[in-house]
Amino acid sequence: MKIVFATGNVHKLQEINEIAQGTDIEFVLPPDGFDPMENGETFEENSLIKAREAARVSEMISLADDSGLCVEALDGAPGIHSARYADTAQARIDKLLGVLKDEKNRKAKFVCAMTLVDKDGNILFQTRGECHGEIAYSQSGTNGFGYDPIFLVENTSRSMAEMSEDEKNEVSHRGRALRKVLEYLNNN
Repeated sequence: MKIVFATGNVHKLQEINEIAQGTDIEFVLPPDGFDPMENGETFEENSLIKAREAARVSEMISLADDSGLCVEALDGAPGIHSARYADTAQARIDKLLGVLKDEKNRKAKFVCAMTLVDKDGNILFQTRGECHGEIAYSQSGTNGFGYDPIFLVENTSRSMAEMSEDEKNEVSHRGRALRKVLEYLNNN
């Protein structure tokens, strides 16, 4: 079964297809014309906007995620604005490390809201996955993308970027949310 994954981010697409290995589901990119207006106020609202837009342009069952990094000391920021916190991935990391420079409370979590819709945009299933940890004082690791090099996973001494893909997929917010979606699809 092919399901459109509402993203232009090939890293995310690869990641979810790796998590879905062993199932009969293949996630594919949306066709040309996919250009959602992410103006929701929550991860859930933005994932629904993206899923419905993917379903509209593809006329297929579509799955979307909206995810981000929520830092306790920053009242949950950058949150839904994580991808737009600065112009590049490195600039986002540098900005966050700068803002938290003297902060002792470095608790944070990655959040991923996923919404599955039918080809007409009707909600079939919604869920959320979270991965708790804290923000490191400096970058480490070369795997992953985004904030992975500065996110220390709870109960480990490693950043997301220091983990293998399999290890990351096991504990990540996206992995946790996607496994719930796959379970729903398997049972329905």
